[in-house]
Amino acid sequence: DGTILTTTNPKAGNIIQVVSTTKTDTFSSTTVNLMVDITGMSATITPVSTSSKILIYYDLNMSGTELFFIQLVRGSTNIKIGDSDSSNRIECTAGGVVQSGNNDKVQVIAGSFLDSPNTTSSTTYKIQGRVYNSGSSFSLNKPINDSDAIYTGRGASTLTLMEVAG
Repeated sequence: DGTILTTTNPKAGNIIQVVSTTKTDTFSSTTVNLMVDITGMSATITPVSTSSKILIYYDLNMSGTELFFIQLVRGSTNIKIGDSDSSNRIECTAGGVVQSGNNDKVQVIAGSFLDSPNTTSSTTYKIQGRVYNSGSSFSLNKPINDSDAIYTGRGASTLTLMEVAG
């Protein structure tokens, strides 16, 4: 999976391995009321120790025609999500993001999270997204108005996993 940087008795806090994926093409979704995997925004790491932690960094270039939400997932478990505290609020990593004003730009959503998977099995982390309202959409790496113009920008998005010795 990743490049093993040190395996012989690493000290707590040392980086053992790094896995990263960068998506340069685009993705769009109109799925309402269900988080969907963003194709190409997943990475798999196999920790060398159950005491290791996984430091996750993500930076996403996104746009949306309406409110959209993303979540960070380990396997099938949502991680770094807020507590909904009700039946209506959406538990997510970044919630209620809306494109403001200029539809020719993308908006960066970036963050990090230190996870404790407690395993030496192959573990996949991924980014999922959903929109709020039917008829709306969100996109990765392209703006809402994706015209072929000199003022229209497209971006690239990255998901990086680092195993940190426990």
